Amino acid sequence: MFDGSSIDGYARIEESDMVLLPDPNTFAIFPWSPDGEKTGRLLCDVYTANNEPFEGCPRGNLKKVIKEANDMGFTLNVGPEGEFFLFQTDERNRPIFDIHDEAGYFDLSPTDQGEKARRDMVLALKKVGFNIEASHHEVAPSQHEIDFKYDEALKTADAFITFKHVVRNIAHMHGLYATFMPKPLAGENGSAMHCHQSLYVNGDNAFYDPKDQYQLSDIAKYYIAGLLEHADAIAAIANPTVNSYKRLEPGYEAPVNVAWSTHNRSALIRIPAARGNGTRLELRNPDATCNPYQLFAVMLKAGLDGIKKKLEPPAPIDRNIFDMDQHEKEEAQVSLLPRNLREALLALENDELICEALGEHTVSRFLNIKHKEWQDYSGEVHPWEIEKYFRKY
Repeated sequence: MFDGSSIDGYARIEESDMVLLPDPNTFAIFPWSPDGEKTGRLLCDVYTANNEPFEGCPRGNLKKVIKEANDMGFTLNVGPEGEFFLFQTDERNRPIFDIHDEAGYFDLSPTDQGEKARRDMVLALKKVGFNIEASHHEVAPSQHEIDFKYDEALKTADAFITFKHVVRNIAHMHGLYATFMPKPLAGENGSAMHCHQSLYVNGDNAFYDPKDQYQLSDIAKYYIAGLLEHADAIAAIANPTVNSYKRLEPGYEAPVNVAWSTHNRSALIRIPAARGNGTRLELRNPDATCNPYQLFAVMLKAGLDGIKKKLEPPAPIDRNIFDMDQHEKEEAQVSLLPRNLREALLALENDELICEALGEHTVSRFLNIKHKEWQDYSGEVHPWEIEKYFRKY
C-alpha cells in the first residue's frame, strides 16, 4: 500500500490509501549491483483500497484501449526510438550543464566519449531481455540513441520505463548524467521518442497491401487519418513540457507540420521503406518526457477512430514541407502542430476522444498540473530577456 495523496494527480487526502498490484510477467533482475546484492523489480498496476482498478492508473488506461483494439481484431505493435543527452557531473556526482563531447551523427571514439557508457547500457539492457537493434551517437554533441525491437503496446510501454531507468543508472556509474529533456542545447537538434507502430490481425500486418500504390492497406490509411485528425490534442500528451516545444522548430529535423509522407522527415507521420511484415508508420513528434502508457493509449485511440469512421487522409507530401510557402501548404491541407504547451492543452480540452482515452480523472489532473506549469514559465523572467531588454529599454 502507499499514500496516493502524496503523488500529484493521484488521490485526495480523504481517499489516499492505494494499492500496488505487481504484474509477475514484468519481473526482472537488474544486472548492476555496486554492493554485490541483486535487485529485482516488478511493474505494478494501481488499485484502490477496495481492490478496484484506479481510474487514474496510466497502465490500466492503456489496457482498456488495447482491449478495444483487441475486440476489433487488432493488436498494436510499437517500437520507440530512445534518444538522450549525456552531461558531465561534479565531484559529488551532481549533474552540471557541461557536455562530454563534440561528436556528431554516427561518430566513433575517441571523438564520441560516451561510446563506452553507451556500450555498457546496451549490455545491461540485453541482460534484462531487450533485443537491441541500433546504438550510435546522434546529431547533437553529447546526444545518443539506442533502439530496441518493437513489441505489443503494453510490453513496449513497460520496456521504455525500464529503458530510461537502465540508461540513467549506467550513466551514473560512468560519472555522467543522462537526461531525456527534449531540448537542453539551443541551436542543436533535440531528443525525440519517434514511435513506429503497426496493427496486426492474426499474426499478419494489417497495414500492408501489395496491390496499393504505396503498398499500404485501407486500414493503414484510416489509422493515419485518425492520427492526423487528433494530432493537436495528442501533442499535449506526446510533448507535455514547456521545453518540448523548443525542440519542435523548423530546421532541426523535428516535425511541425500535420501531414504524412512516404519519404521525407519534415512531416508528422513518415512511412519507412520496409514493406510486408515491416510495414509501419512513424509518428515523429513525441519526446521521452511523455508517459508512454498515456501516449500509446491516445495514439491507438486516434487510429481506431480513423478506422471506425473510415477517415481518408489527404494525399502524402513527398517534398520538403519546410520549403513550401503558406499557399502551397493550404492547398495540400497542411496545418501546424501547436506551437507551445498552452496551445496543446487547449486542443486536448476540446478533443473528447483523446480525453476519453485518458479518462476523466487523468485529464482533469493533467490539465491542472500542466496549466500551472505554463503559468509558472510565462511569469518567469528569463536570462534571455535580461540580456535582450535590460540595457536597451
